[in-house]
Amino acid sequence: MKVPIKDIAAKNRIRKDLGDIEALAESLRRYGQISPIVITRDNVLIAGGRRLEAAKLLGWQNINAVILDSLDKLEQLELEVEENKHRKDFNEEETADAEKKIQKLRNPSFFRRLLNAVIVFFRKLFKRG
Repeated sequence: MKVPIKDIAAKNRIRKDLGDIEALAESLRRYGQISPIVITRDNVLIAGGRRLEAAKLLGWQNINAVILDSLDKLEQLELEVEENKHRKDFNEEETADAEKKIQKLRNPSFFRRLLNAVIVFFRKLFKRG
């Protein structure tokens, strides 16, 4: 559900260091919001503080949010902690492998481009017939 950013309150957050918000904002600009933030029925932020700040940086008026009802203060805190503590960054090998695959898709070899052109040709040929 879309929620006006101006209506969301981020109170007593555990995370103080938000890290590189500009990089996250660039990701949101380029790919959109992949994961919604989590708020209470009263629009108090539970999870997604970095996404919220990045959206603000981009000048967004609204953000996708999941609204959870009937959470007491303990459950809200547990969800905030849980959302952050089990994340795992790619290791160096995984990052290098991903970059290699991206480059290969962005810059296909001559033979891959030729094969793709042949496939497109035959698809068009058989669609007309």
